[in-house]
Amino acid sequence: MATKTRENPVAVESDSVTRESILLGAARLFRHHGYAATTLREVADAAGIKAGSIYYHFESKEQILAEVLDKGILSVIEAVRQRVEALPPDAKARDKLAAAIEGHLWGLLHHGDFTSANIRIYGQIPLAAKNRHRKIRREYADYWDALLDEALRRGELRPDIGTTISRLFVIGALNWTVEWYNPQKGSFEDFVKQITTIVFDGTFVKE
Repeated sequence: MATKTRENPVAVESDSVTRESILLGAARLFRHHGYAATTLREVADAAGIKAGSIYYHFESKEQILAEVLDKGILSVIEAVRQRVEALPPDAKARDKLAAAIEGHLWGLLHHGDFTSANIRIYGQIPLAAKNRHRKIRREYADYWDALLDEALRRGELRPDIGTTISRLFVIGALNWTVEWYNPQKGSFEDFVKQITTIVFDGTFVKE
């Protein structure tokens, strides 16, 4: 009876590194050139491999797209949930929203090519890919809606502004920071404080 050959750990690690290089190269190209205009040859060149080698790791350009989109949004969702769930059970709704803002920004800015590609190309991708990814986006939107609904019930959110509008405005504003944030002009912590202050308190001095 044939014995099972053990996988070479060095080879497995090398395959993993190559796979990540392909995804990162694709994310950068999708971000700057769009999905339709990006070819698999360009992705292979960006990853430093031969064009044919890409099929060892991925079946198609669509599979690469799916993983780039997933990596972009799931990194944000994970960062948000970690920060909110780290708060004490009796935390104020405002504290939960502040934690969600910090997590959203951290996920965005630490996975910039993936998150920016996710934002920029969603309107360009094939309908099947869009429908598949819409579920994840809806679940994330529902998570934010729950936080805002809690704030409204507790009297911490203005009742004259709908939670859906609030969520769309806040997440929309946060998303585009990935295009202009400059880490050389201040710490991430100070940046988060400024963004959170704008969201909660506005930009004008109260009379």
